[in-house]
Amino acid sequence: MAGDDDTDDWADAMNEQAAAEAQAQAASMESLKEEGEGLKDVDTDKLDVILDIPVSLSMEVGRTQIPIRSLLQLTQGSVVELDRLAGEPLDVMVNGTMIAHGEVVVVNEKYGIRLTDVMSPAERIQKLK
Repeated sequence: MAGDDDTDDWADAMNEQAAAEAQAQAASMESLKEEGEGLKDVDTDKLDVILDIPVSLSMEVGRTQIPIRSLLQLTQGSVVELDRLAGEPLDVMVNGTMIAHGEVVVVNEKYGIRLTDVMSPAERIQKLK
């Protein structure tokens, strides 16, 4: 059947494309690791492509799990206990991946965060895998 040959050709082409993309991603990750720990060691031409991409930065105070029944009973003034102790550092997350720890500060009457422990670029790249 001619239709089966077209489907097989299409599937082969898709598999080749997926393999090429995986190989390219692995090669780019390896080249970043080989070039050193800091961003100053990475060729800026390679980074220019991604430097203006916006990412979501958030701070996580803590987490908890509650049943839906309790969630529906929350009202103004309710207190939800989290899994962190008071005074523990917050997690700084970029697109859901932790990259640092920090503490809350007030800057010009707005909340901010002072980074106390930042993962190295190599550790951040490792977490992307």
